[in-house]
Amino acid sequence: MKILVINCGSSSLKFQIIDSDSEQCLAKGLCERIGIEGSQITYQKTGGEKEVTQAPMPTHTEAIQLVIDAITNPKTGVVSSLDEIDAVGHRTVHGGEKFSKSVLINDEVIKTMESCNELAPLHNPANLIGIRACQELMPNTPMVGVFDTAFHQTMPPEAFIYGLPYEYYEKYGVRKYGFHGTSHAYVSRRAAEMLNRRYEDMKTIVCHLGNGASISAVDRGKCVDTSMGMTPLAGLMMGTRSGSIDPGIIEFIAHKEGLNVEQALEVLNKKSGVYGVSGYLSSDFRDLEAAANKGDKKAELAMKAFVYRIIMYVGGYVAAMDGVDCICFTAGVGENSPTIRTMICNYLFYLGLQIDQKKNQTRGEEIEISTDYSRVKVLVIPTNEELMIARDTVAILEGRL
Repeated sequence: MKILVINCGSSSLKFQIIDSDSEQCLAKGLCERIGIEGSQITYQKTGGEKEVTQAPMPTHTEAIQLVIDAITNPKTGVVSSLDEIDAVGHRTVHGGEKFSKSVLINDEVIKTMESCNELAPLHNPANLIGIRACQELMPNTPMVGVFDTAFHQTMPPEAFIYGLPYEYYEKYGVRKYGFHGTSHAYVSRRAAEMLNRRYEDMKTIVCHLGNGASISAVDRGKCVDTSMGMTPLAGLMMGTRSGSIDPGIIEFIAHKEGLNVEQALEVLNKKSGVYGVSGYLSSDFRDLEAAANKGDKKAELAMKAFVYRIIMYVGGYVAAMDGVDCICFTAGVGENSPTIRTMICNYLFYLGLQIDQKKNQTRGEEIEISTDYSRVKVLVIPTNEELMIARDTVAILEGRL
């Protein structure tokens, strides 16, 4: 089957065409500045040259049409017509408690997704716009929704409930949901394959470390806890997000700085994390590492604070699962920073964990970096959310999910 994978944001749209038989990406691209002056589409057929085309995109419908034009182009396209597209897999961020797995999209599913909009106001409405645009232009093609939150729906109540009046959970759905689920699902499964072990026998901790960062504990194929919460603001310190803090700080800072709730949350989401701790130096870990190597104390502190929170979660999840077989690093920082991986693993000798520093210099490639004597395996696994979406889409069409 040929699956079109769509990851739709408020003003952008990423896409890939994946052949599910070979699991190869045939083409990929990005529509940028949708609804904004200067919009453009970047398209690249696998093995071909990257093409950048300036084109007006007043709405996502025009963006989808440009995607269709690109993939069906007689010279550089990968299908001769839309009839060759068997289904569209949509990355959808928040499914609340309604969806514990991927689903075939219909009117009822869309209505339920709309009810989750207030839980993810920046993401869900944009996802729905992409779905409706595809339905308009491809009315006879099956659409599948793959939810970021679905993988974490196996968490037990004691892990997802907050220490708040229970009525807030009953009335408003206030609880931990977790995000990056498609990445955590792909990486934890791939780890079992790399180690030639049954997924259902593994205790795995996945560290998805990028500008947005989260950790999950996967016990015998099921997520039992994750660091992000009701929103992606909770958990680890991130690029510009504070991560979990004392809630009283919000009121304190709001009073001191004369901010309302929305403005205070703007600070926590966009001016905090390693960006804030470093004195607004950068949210890019490459910049922080370079500055720290030159003696910048705030950059060094930002990196150490980031790492410290990671090892606190890792230690907690080892306890929650009563052990760990494998720790995985993925996403931009996890895949490409030997320094951060070393800093984290240096805290974990108590687990009998040892890494091979030569192997650890690898960037962006799938590799085991632990030594033969390490009791806990350490893997670097580039995430592939698009492939996971394509797999789930095929499974839905074939009735296996």
